[in-house]
Amino acid sequence: MKRLSIVVPCYNSQDYMRCCIESLLPGGEDVEILIVNDGSTDKTADIANEYAAKYPTIVKAIHQENGGHGEAVNAGIRHASGLYFKVVDSDDWVDVPAYFEILKVLNQFVAEAKSIDMLISNFVYEKEGLKRKKVMNYDHALPEGRIFTWDDMKRFRKGRYLMMHSLIFRTQLLQDSGLTLPKHTFYVDNLYVFIPLQHVKKMYYANVDFYRYFIGRQDQSVQESTMIRRIDQQIKVNKLMVDQIEADNIAHPMLEHYLLRHLEIVTVISSILLIRSGAEENFKKKKELWKYIKAKDVRLYHRLKYGFLGRLISLPGRYGRLVSVGAYKISQRIYGFN
Repeated sequence: MKRLSIVVPCYNSQDYMRCCIESLLPGGEDVEILIVNDGSTDKTADIANEYAAKYPTIVKAIHQENGGHGEAVNAGIRHASGLYFKVVDSDDWVDVPAYFEILKVLNQFVAEAKSIDMLISNFVYEKEGLKRKKVMNYDHALPEGRIFTWDDMKRFRKGRYLMMHSLIFRTQLLQDSGLTLPKHTFYVDNLYVFIPLQHVKKMYYANVDFYRYFIGRQDQSVQESTMIRRIDQQIKVNKLMVDQIEADNIAHPMLEHYLLRHLEIVTVISSILLIRSGAEENFKKKKELWKYIKAKDVRLYHRLKYGFLGRLISLPGRYGRLVSVGAYKISQRIYGFN
C-alpha cells in the first residue's frame, strides 16, 4: 500500500501546476499523486494526462465537472488508496529534503506497526516580493520526534494555528469523519482542518519546513479585496464551523481550546472584512452572523463575543469600526493573519 496519497486540485492551472507536480514526484513509489482536473477550460487536463501516462504507477488523473476546490478535495479523498492523505494546491509546492524526512517517518511507522491520526509539519509563506519568508512552525507547543496526544501539548500562541498546509491526516480517519466539503465554495480549508481534528487522538510533529504556500497572484482567494467580494462564501464556511462544534461535548480541554481559538479567528476575519467593505448591507450581515452564533449556542456566543478579539470587533459606531480595523491591522502584522 502507498504510504501517502497527495491530491492536487487544479482549475485552469496550466501556468503553474508543473512546478507543483515536479516537487512531488521525488516521493517515488511511496506516493500516489491524484491530479484532480476540476472542469478546467485551459490545458490543465492535457498536462494531467501527460503526467499520468509518463508515471502510471505514481500519478492518476481525475477529471470532473467544475465543483470548486472543496469538491476536488472530496474527489481526492474518495480515490485515495494511501495510508495517509495530503492536499497540495496546484500553485504551491513542497521542499524536497523535508518531503523525504516526512516519508521516512511514515515508513518507520509502518515498519514498527504504529499508526497516528495526524502528522503536523511547518509551512512557509512564499509571499511574492518579500525576501524574508515567514515560517509557520509549532515547536513552542508540540513535542518533537515522538507520537503524542492532546495531553502532551501546550497552548498555541496567537497567530499560530493549524492550516491545511501543515497537516497530513490518516486517510481512513478522513473517510470515517464524514467530511464532505461544500461545492462552489471558497475558504473550505478551514472546514478541512476543523471537522477531522475533532476525531484526532494520536499525533506526530515533524519540525521541517515542508509546504511552500505561494501568495502573490492577483486573483488569489486570500487577497483581501477578493475575500470581500466573496464574503458570502466566507460567512457560509464560518456558519458551517459553528454548526460543527459542540463545545460541551469536546473530549479534551486542549482540543476544545484550540477549536474555539480557530473559530474565533475565522469569525473575527469575517467580521473585519464585513466592516472593511464599508457597505451598510455588510454591517447588517455582521450583526446577522453574531445573531446566528447566539441562536446556535449562547455559551459559545459569549466565549467568542467577549474574548479579546471579539471585543475588538464589537466597538460601536463609525469610529468604533475605524478603531477595530486599525487594531486588526496591527494584529495582522504581529500574528500573521492572511
